[in-house]
Amino acid sequence: MGCANTTKLKLSSMKRSLLLLLSFLCVLPLCLLNGWPRGFQALTAINPSASTNPIRSSKNVTVLLWYWPFGRSFRLRGDVCWDLFGIPRCRLADKRSMFSSADVVVFHNRELVEGRQKLPVDLPRPQGQRWAWMSLEAPVYNGNLRQFANHFNMTITFRRDADVTVPYGELLPKADEGKLVEDVPQDKSSLVCWVISNYKSQHNRSKVYKELSETVPVKVYGRWTKRPLTSRALLATISHCYFYLAFENSVGKDYITEKLWRNAYQGGAVPVVMGPSRDDYKAVAPPNSFIHVDEFKSVKDLGKYLQQVAEDNKRYSEYFTWKHEWKVKLSTDWKERLCKICSQYHSLPQHKVYSDLEAWVNASST
Repeated sequence: MGCANTTKLKLSSMKRSLLLLLSFLCVLPLCLLNGWPRGFQALTAINPSASTNPIRSSKNVTVLLWYWPFGRSFRLRGDVCWDLFGIPRCRLADKRSMFSSADVVVFHNRELVEGRQKLPVDLPRPQGQRWAWMSLEAPVYNGNLRQFANHFNMTITFRRDADVTVPYGELLPKADEGKLVEDVPQDKSSLVCWVISNYKSQHNRSKVYKELSETVPVKVYGRWTKRPLTSRALLATISHCYFYLAFENSVGKDYITEKLWRNAYQGGAVPVVMGPSRDDYKAVAPPNSFIHVDEFKSVKDLGKYLQQVAEDNKRYSEYFTWKHEWKVKLSTDWKERLCKICSQYHSLPQHKVYSDLEAWVNASST
């Protein structure tokens, strides 16, 4: 009798299980059509592995530029980020009336530190809205940043460790069909050239130039020598030089400007660089494509090296082998810099705050 009862109980349990399974299968199509019950949604939301990222990443991001840098505005008609740069779900705006709906509000530093613009601290800030600090200036020219403590959630600058990195230029790999062997620029008539308008004798670059010019001839252009170059004549003139002094006006982490990317690389001269550390240059530029001042014990040794390389066609041509694989892309469009925010928006911390912006900006600056 005991065994018979046990068998009946097992059969009864199996029936109940089957009935529950059939009920679930009947309800499943309705759930798929009408959505899961709220209770089930709440349970799945607790699971960090639940697939919420695709939904989140598909959200349109609105980037509001509070004012245009240096007062030069550009039209933002249509889907700018997608049409121009292939960046989807990114809306750019410059109308302050959109403040309450903006995901990111961008403030260019120059106008803030000069007092021509102010942060809208008097406006109720929407929950989750991020404020972005943007500057392409060297740290020494960014002014007093202590006043901006605990205001910003993002940084947009040339630094590789910024939330959104916007360098002055970069190297992109050439497509296979574009990998043509480029000849080393010929018709060189000057050993070293330099284009300088803002000359100050106390700058380190001015001291290095003066000492170098005592060793080798340096041809100088720019307002300082009353030999200015037009935009059209700039690269054509540099192309006649073996070496170009891509000296930055100050030292800052990753502060590498158009002096390298446009003047030297696109001008067809080997850049002699001075600014951040050699490691900073190596991080963004191909090996054996530049000469760093710090590599030499003295400026006199640098001058001797430049003379030796210029006289050896094989050694000189090796500084251009990078052109077989890479091409220079200049970054000059503010719209592109703003669109880049959307590319990284969802991967950035949601609750980040720069409690000491000045300390971050001046980090590793000497």
